[in-house]
Amino acid sequence: MANNVAGRLNIADMKKLINKKAGFKVAFSLKDDNPTRVEQFIPTGCKWLDGIVKRGSWGGIPVGKVSEIAGLEATGKSYMAAQIAGNAQKMGIDVIYFDSESAIDPEFLSNAGCDVKTLLYVQAQSVEFVLETIESLLSNNDGQMLFIWDSLAMTPSVSDIESDFNPLSTMAVKPRILSKGMAKLVQPIANTKSTLLILNQLKTNITRRPSEAMTTPYFTPGGKALTYAYSLRVWLTARKGKASFIYDEKGYRIGTEVKAKIEKSRFGTQGRECNFKILWGGDEIMIMDKESWLEAIKSSEYLTNAGAWYTLHYDDKTSEKFQGKAWSEKLEDKKFYNRAIELMEQEVVMKFDKRLGDAEEFYGEKEDKNGK
Repeated sequence: MANNVAGRLNIADMKKLINKKAGFKVAFSLKDDNPTRVEQFIPTGCKWLDGIVKRGSWGGIPVGKVSEIAGLEATGKSYMAAQIAGNAQKMGIDVIYFDSESAIDPEFLSNAGCDVKTLLYVQAQSVEFVLETIESLLSNNDGQMLFIWDSLAMTPSVSDIESDFNPLSTMAVKPRILSKGMAKLVQPIANTKSTLLILNQLKTNITRRPSEAMTTPYFTPGGKALTYAYSLRVWLTARKGKASFIYDEKGYRIGTEVKAKIEKSRFGTQGRECNFKILWGGDEIMIMDKESWLEAIKSSEYLTNAGAWYTLHYDDKTSEKFQGKAWSEKLEDKKFYNRAIELMEQEVVMKFDKRLGDAEEFYGEKEDKNGK
């Protein structure tokens, strides 16, 4: 009855009034479709990584949001972005690829699963150009789009281009531009169900404080305002020295072992980690996705290990014995594959959601419960 009191607007009337004032839809009922809700995720090409992005279900790159993949050199940033682009195309999402390094090879994209005929490649001339182009496309295209920016660290500002080579001449210009740009673009990206994926570099945090060097060994260029705009930040690092590489039978380096950490997540999984291998120097260029599943499910009670042999147990009380090197071959069997997927769901997604097992196994690092 209170909603009918003279002079008092109900929620529906207030929504109409606000939308009329704005000139377009900005007020929503959270029970209906709205810009805050993430209903789609674009697979990253690594199922283990998809499993640690969102609490309680499979995730990926969130549609309608701004995300970052930052990493050290040769940790697979561009290749993962190419796989994400290919997966987005399969979902009917248009892909616009901004390249600041003029280094993307069409064959590289094709091998990653992209349809290069429908992918729009744009040279990232400047930070301002990229931001203005994204704004223009969001205003003039009703379709869903995935914008990939490769990479932010290597994209100059107009001031950088027009100035000399002295870094002090344009100090902090790019962060200020990005701060303003993100403030302008976050809402249009959400409203159009589009996605902005920024690739960035991890740089060593040079500090005089040993404690800070240990807790925060890396940072990303672009300024602090960017981190507030991100809904998801994935950082890729590698092991130290020779241990980080994958070698063929003749000792040639053909790949890298990569650790992915969720540096920030609005989906309840900050701090989670996973590992995978990426091949870049052999006959195949690929993220070794399925090969990483064995490591992901080792904690399962349905996978036992004795020396070099593993045994996979089924619900029907049967089991299969195999060696680790035969894992990929065993996945070609449908029954074995389906069981592996079931265990991935249990170990990677559901156990974390239900807080089962040792928390340190999910985060990959020992944490002091008192925050020290």
